[in-house]
Amino acid sequence: MIITSLYAALLVVLFIVLSARIIAFRRGKKINLGDGEDEAMRRRIRAQANCAEYAPFGILMIGIAETLSAHPALLHLMGIMLLVGRIMHAYGINSREVPGIYRTGGMVLTLLSLALGAIVNLIAVALGTV
Repeated sequence: MIITSLYAALLVVLFIVLSARIIAFRRGKKINLGDGEDEAMRRRIRAQANCAEYAPFGILMIGIAETLSAHPALLHLMGIMLLVGRIMHAYGINSREVPGIYRTGGMVLTLLSLALGAIVNLIAVALGTV
């Protein structure tokens, strides 16, 4: 599961970066728990939480598809869409410039990656490649 390992590792790095941003902000603003009623903190928390909510499903879809011998190009497509989608969403949710474009685009890429993973896995099962 080399391809799955690659995207899982990259998504974990992203998650660590998002987590570190929260920790640094907490220390700087002396916020012990929650968001301290701070909008910037709330955005950082949601960016990290959203990554935690969606990335595992994407990794799972890639891993199952790789186990079912899906074509490597499909696996990379799912992984790139998921990774880029998560980066775009995190940037968009924290950006005050053009948050809609990146946030929405990130969610679209993420959901397309999940949908592609589900379709690839369902086709593999239907064709009996399990």
